[in-house]
Amino acid sequence: MSTSRPDDAERGSEGAPEDRYAPPPAPDAAQSLGAALGGAAQRLGIDPNSGASTGHVVWSAMGGWRGVLESVLPSAAFLIIYTLRPDPLWLSLIVSVGLAAIFSVVRLLQRSPAASALGGLVAVAVAAGLALWTGRGQDNFVPGFFTNALYGTVLLISALVGWALIGLAAGFLMGDVRGWRTDKRKRRAFFWITIAWAALFFARLAVQLPLYFSGNVQALGTLKLVMGLPLFAPMVAVTWLLVRALYPPKHDADTRQG
Repeated sequence: MSTSRPDDAERGSEGAPEDRYAPPPAPDAAQSLGAALGGAAQRLGIDPNSGASTGHVVWSAMGGWRGVLESVLPSAAFLIIYTLRPDPLWLSLIVSVGLAAIFSVVRLLQRSPAASALGGLVAVAVAAGLALWTGRGQDNFVPGFFTNALYGTVLLISALVGWALIGLAAGFLMGDVRGWRTDKRKRRAFFWITIAWAALFFARLAVQLPLYFSGNVQALGTLKLVMGLPLFAPMVAVTWLLVRALYPPKHDADTRQG
C-alpha cells in the first residue's frame, strides 16, 4: 500500500522549494553592457528597429535645435567674449556657465530627466572653475581633453579585444548580442566603425593639444566647435547606414528573397 500523501504529489510536480524560489540567472557582462549601450542609443533616437530616415536619426542624435544650441552656445559665447575682451577672464566664463545654467533650468521646468538637464551644466562649470583657478583661458578646455582621451581609449580597446562597443550596442538592439561576433562580415564592419569613432576622439586631441600648450585660446575654441557637431553628425549617419546594411528591415529582406 502506498504511503505517499497528497502534499507529496504536489511537491513533486512543482519541484523542490529551493528550485521554485531560486533567483533567475544573472545576465552576463556582454548582455549588461549591450543593454546599457543600446539604451543610450535609443535615448539619442538611434534605433535600427524604428525605420526612421537617416536625416531624422542624425537630427535626433544631436538633440534637435535645442541640443545644437546647448552644445554650441556656451562655447561660442566664451570664445567671442574672450576674443573681444580677454580680461577679466571671469566675464567670458560667467556668460558661458550662465547660458548652460539657463538651458538646464528650462529642461528641469519641462520635466526632462535630471541627468540630461544637469550633465552639460556640470561639465561647463567644472571647466570654468579650473580656468578661474589657474587664471588661464586655455584651461577651460582641459576637461574636454580627458573626455576625448577616455572615449577614444575605451573604443579602441573594445575593438582590439574583439568586443567593439558599436557592435555590442547594435547587437543588443537587434537581438544579436553575441551572434555578430560569429559573423565575419559584421565583426569586421563593427571593428572598423568603432576604430573610426576612436580616431575621431584622438584626432581632436592631436589637433587641439598643441594649441592648448601654445596658449592659442581663440584657435583652440574655434577648432573645438568645428570638430564637435560638424564631425559628430556624419559619424552618426555612417554608423546608422552601416547598421541598417548589416541588419536590413524585415520587409526589405523579404523583398530581396522574393
